[in-house]
Amino acid sequence: MNDHKFSSQHLAKPVLDNLSKLGYIQMTAVQEQSLPHVLQNKDVIAQAKTGSGKTAAFGIGLLNKLELKNYVVQSLVLCPTRELADQVTKELRRLARFTQNIKIITLCGGVAIGPQIRSLSHPAHVVVGTPGRILKHLDKGYLHIDELQTLVLDEADRMLDMGFVDEITKVIEFVPNKRQTLLFSATFTNEIRQLGATIQNNAVNITTTSTEPANLIKEYFYQCESEQQLKSLQNVIAHFQPKNAIVFANTKVEVKSIAKYLNQNGIEAAALHGDLEQYQRNDVLVKFSNQTVAVLVATDVAARGLDIKELSLVINYAIPFEQDIYTHRIGRTGRAGSKGVAATLFWGKQSHKAKVMKNENREFSFASDLDNVQEYFLKAPNGTIVIEAGKKNKLRPGDILGALTGAVGLQGKQIGKINIYDKQSYVAIERSLVNSAVKGLKQHGIKKKRFSVWIMK
Repeated sequence: MNDHKFSSQHLAKPVLDNLSKLGYIQMTAVQEQSLPHVLQNKDVIAQAKTGSGKTAAFGIGLLNKLELKNYVVQSLVLCPTRELADQVTKELRRLARFTQNIKIITLCGGVAIGPQIRSLSHPAHVVVGTPGRILKHLDKGYLHIDELQTLVLDEADRMLDMGFVDEITKVIEFVPNKRQTLLFSATFTNEIRQLGATIQNNAVNITTTSTEPANLIKEYFYQCESEQQLKSLQNVIAHFQPKNAIVFANTKVEVKSIAKYLNQNGIEAAALHGDLEQYQRNDVLVKFSNQTVAVLVATDVAARGLDIKELSLVINYAIPFEQDIYTHRIGRTGRAGSKGVAATLFWGKQSHKAKVMKNENREFSFASDLDNVQEYFLKAPNGTIVIEAGKKNKLRPGDILGALTGAVGLQGKQIGKINIYDKQSYVAIERSLVNSAVKGLKQHGIKKKRFSVWIMK
């Protein structure tokens, strides 16, 4: 009988103690099948869907073998998007809590390169980033990976879809030939297999998608008239009355027009697309994860790496170009055993695509069958306050929580998610109490210090 616990693996006691504190007791399928090989320093190519626990599968392995006294980059994790890179970094830092001596940094485009260069002047043990920015640091000589032990390609299929193959190839030219290479992908395309054959040696092939529990998602398809898409979208949201939702669109132009329409019709929405500056993208993601805005309208830049634990509804504003994209999109709901709902609008020439997608698990009907809503309002329960202080000020979540429940007088249940970055902190507060929270923090401060505090719009 197999032992599915992390304690069955050859891990140091401090590592196991930290995993236990984090709630990591039983291994998921991808962790159980890949972690032993990762710990044995073998190359691995693994197919596992989003949310399967693959970050821990490779993260525990690479952290376990770090030589902490050797301040050189020993592990490099390549990710397709900034959002996923940030999520991976956060998870690795949680997994690394068994010691205070591991330095993990993120190198992604869309933000100033100066602070990254300064951070690299004190070498890290682990670097997480997007291929383009990693390559830029390598070319300029700011980043050195000639002593790299482990290279990880996370969501490799997405990186290839986004055209990163040339950047990946060039990054690998800087990597020692003798290394461990771990490749994780949601799909096993011919391109993925070819990439693995090129950069790996005798890789262990793992597929866990068939053994992973299926997301509990009810799928609906609604045919609508070409001039009624936005109204049909409004009716779909009103029909399901979700706590929160993501609306996926195929183009940036659609994202902008959808968000504008929803906000004009009583449904709070924020747009996420490639034209936004990094700080704008961060603000949108914080507001959505903090339940400060109820609906996120996005291109596929948000399809992966978006860390939302409970998502009520996913809507496809038109059928995606590819089946894999559809699968990744709706996979954001119905996770961790909860039930989810996915709705897809289609019209005109998309009727042919809809016929191809019909099966016994998908319900097809007409958008005109839904109630024609005249007034429906969907507002998020929270507001978000911004504190102009963060990690560099040695601010911790407990400090903020203590200030709000102490001198300010809020109850713990009235405070939501707390995100702390280098120079700023974001706190979700029950909407009706946002103004009093800001006033209280300005008056009483945090840890006897006063910081600038304002409400995110």
